[in-house]
Amino acid sequence: MEHERASRLTQLRAIGEAGQEAEEQVMAAQKDTLERVLKEIEAALDRVRDGSYGTCPGCAKPIPVERLEILPYTQFCVPCQRKAG
Repeated sequence: MEHERASRLTQLRAIGEAGQEAEEQVMAAQKDTLERVLKEIEAALDRVRDGSYGTCPGCAKPIPVERLEILPYTQFCVPCQRKAG
C-alpha cells in the first residue's frame, strides 16, 4: 500500500506541474480520481493500524486475499461492494 500511496502522490505532483498546458478537464478528472484513491489508501492504512484491515464491515467476514492482492485498499468483499455500489 505504501507503493500505491507514493505512486498516487507522484501522479498528483505531476498534474500540478503540468498546469495550463494539459487539457484541463482531463487533468481535473484524473486529479479527482487520484485524490479519491489516495483517501482510500489512507483509510486502508488506518485499518491496518487499528487491526480491522482485511475484514469486511458489511458482513464481518475476511476479505479474500486474492481481492486484497488486486485492490489492497478495498474496504468491502465483492458481495458487499455490489450491495453498497
